[in-house]
Amino acid sequence: MAESEEEVDVLVQRVVKDINNAFKRNPNIDEIGLIPCPEARYNRSPIVLQENKLGVESWCVKFLLPYVHHRLLLYRQRKHWLDREALVDITCTLLLLNPDFTTAWNVRKELLQSGALTPEKDLYLGKLALTKFPKSPETWIHRRWVLQQVLRECSLQGPDRKELGEADERAAGWARHRDRLRRVLHDEMKVCTDAAARYPSNYNAWSHRIWVLQNMTQGDLKVLHDERSSLRHWVSMHVSDHSGFHYRQFLLKTLVRELSSALKASSSSSCSSSPQPRPSPATAGPTHQNHLLNHTVLLNGEVMSICCDEQQQQQEAGLGAVVQLFHQEMALCTDLIQTYPGHEALWCHRRHVVYLWHHWRKDHGPAELQSCFPNGDRESLQLQHPDPGLSLAGLPPSCGGLEDSSRNGQPAGTAPEAMEVEGVVLLPDPCSDTKRLKRGGGPSCPLWPPLLPSEYSFIAGVLDDCNSGEQRRFARAYRKWLDSVIGQ
Repeated sequence: MAESEEEVDVLVQRVVKDINNAFKRNPNIDEIGLIPCPEARYNRSPIVLQENKLGVESWCVKFLLPYVHHRLLLYRQRKHWLDREALVDITCTLLLLNPDFTTAWNVRKELLQSGALTPEKDLYLGKLALTKFPKSPETWIHRRWVLQQVLRECSLQGPDRKELGEADERAAGWARHRDRLRRVLHDEMKVCTDAAARYPSNYNAWSHRIWVLQNMTQGDLKVLHDERSSLRHWVSMHVSDHSGFHYRQFLLKTLVRELSSALKASSSSSCSSSPQPRPSPATAGPTHQNHLLNHTVLLNGEVMSICCDEQQQQQEAGLGAVVQLFHQEMALCTDLIQTYPGHEALWCHRRHVVYLWHHWRKDHGPAELQSCFPNGDRESLQLQHPDPGLSLAGLPPSCGGLEDSSRNGQPAGTAPEAMEVEGVVLLPDPCSDTKRLKRGGGPSCPLWPPLLPSEYSFIAGVLDDCNSGEQRRFARAYRKWLDSVIGQ
């Protein structure tokens, strides 16, 4: 029996060493897995390295896992000493086989803090563990801790104080940290996407992705918009994944909040409409007089400040960007519901979009319209919709950053161009024909989405045309939800 235990120890030590050597031979391993093999058939190592894939024959796991587990517990109980290199190898082997062993991750935290490991190396191990166990909660928790260390290093490890006088050195130091954060962010998004593809409705992966955006992007509109655009194809291929749609709802809510905040800030910084004493154009010099002619009007002997065209156009573009976000999301949701009937996740997503739009229009729309268009009339705008009685009141004469043909030289009815707000380019929705709001014979503007009559019309179309019992049941439940939540 003693000889058998010694043989097992020798075997396991050799396997641990083979795993370590595999990573040294190929540092680009991107996936791990078990090779079904009930017993050892050949006198060779059970570690198989093929291209960038690392495989472990299953027969050795029953010896390998208890051994590394026992050695690590003895170390934690201070009954057995292991140097740093041995700890790195043992924890690596253990976590590849069982990533939910919290003690192993805690040991690696200590190794990272002592400098024996780098954050990138620990993130790489977690990435490999997630290829076999994509929902491992302990792995995701540890990744967040490591990312916090990266953020702390990038915020504290600026250029050396001796170099503060050198502008070029200081800029180069911050550029290195910025590039490092960009690489980490890109890799983290890819890890989350791969994990979500390996395990349906992977709540842990999508929650981690939300955490990354909240803590590493600081409300960067470009990153949020790129995430939303890249996720469009993914949700179209995973129409039953509630967690994926929940992440898309988070992106929509965050984009709307950031754009609305920018719109409010722009409105508050606009020129006040109250009287402000200023030099008269008659007494001002030629240059100053031209400036006043562009920015002031003379009323009853007093000079009144008005918003300049550029500032008003910026506010209109911000409002149009929010409207366009809702329009594109509703168009995508409608297309998916009609293409893939009978999926509850799509109907739940539509509820969230309508609910968010309903409250944004109620809480922000009127005030922002009033601030952005103080002189605009409020004539009703007719919506080109099968329901002839559906109309909208209170929309600006120019919506979504589109201007009159007399101002920009474009004929009425010209397709909307890409609009840039806070560095984010919003393109027209490519997947559906855009319904438009028109004021008389004037220029068109993007759909002011969605209202109860249009939603009721959509539900009626689904009930009339679809033969799927599940689809009809979801449509009726959605109509009941509209009556009880939105219709009140």
